[in-house]
Amino acid sequence: MEIKNAALIGIGAIGTVYGKLLYEKYGPDFAVIAGGARGKRLKSNGIRFNQKIFHPRVVSPEEQNFKADLVIVCVKNDQLSEALEDLRGFVTDDTVILPLLNGVTVRDRILSIFPDNPVLYGLSIYIDAVRTADGVTNTVDGVICFGNADNTVPAPEVTAVKDFLTAAGIEASVCPDMIRTVWKKWMLNVGCNQVSAITGAPYGKMTSVETNGILFHEAMMEVVALAQAAHIDLTEQDALEYENLMSTFSPLGKTSMLQDVEARRHTEVDHFAGTVVELGGKFHVPTPVNHVLYCIIKSMEQLY
Repeated sequence: MEIKNAALIGIGAIGTVYGKLLYEKYGPDFAVIAGGARGKRLKSNGIRFNQKIFHPRVVSPEEQNFKADLVIVCVKNDQLSEALEDLRGFVTDDTVILPLLNGVTVRDRILSIFPDNPVLYGLSIYIDAVRTADGVTNTVDGVICFGNADNTVPAPEVTAVKDFLTAAGIEASVCPDMIRTVWKKWMLNVGCNQVSAITGAPYGKMTSVETNGILFHEAMMEVVALAQAAHIDLTEQDALEYENLMSTFSPLGKTSMLQDVEARRHTEVDHFAGTVVELGGKFHVPTPVNHVLYCIIKSMEQLY
């Protein structure tokens, strides 16, 4: 199997970073999916990245003039349902779908719409992209971790996607156990993103402020308890690993959820604390910290 072209939907912070690299390598064999006024604006103005403009091919759901071997989904969780409808005209029976969203329900939601397509697990880590009104800036491209649930022997579509991404200069890692990998990243989001959203703390204040560190740890430990109830190999050591990693992040860097709060955008709290609380009920695991985080962030959104 060979990936010859790709489309990307969701040209936000992460989508812009990887979209620029794919555009530079594949030119018109790479397309950004965007419709309506947004699509027209992108076609006319291009995309601003690190103070420079690039002009990738832009295709709209109304045109449906591009069939993709690979579709990369970079929208936020609350945009996913609409995005999947927009994808229908670009997806063939063989199209591989690679989501780079936060959360542990993403793949199942995509499979409910495209049950016969190869839908991979995927996420981006260690990326420092920031989106503002002036465009996207970043210095570290991070790593795309992806694959099927078990990649002891990678499937042909996994190998093909890795080759395609790597050729564009994107660091791509096929993780042996993607379910554990997705849950571990989600644990970080539940802790770091939500605490930063309610406190305004950048990475440099996440553990250096004692009470931030306490909330960070306790929110993640509720995910550990859920993982163990679901027979997923996640432990307190994984949480401590992330806490120690905070010292290696850019001190003034901000989580995506803090960026959303500051820009008065809708957050992904439903898919972080909301999912924690929901799974807590399912597995009979107490989740009081995430219940409070959920209520606070929901209240903040009502004040926009």
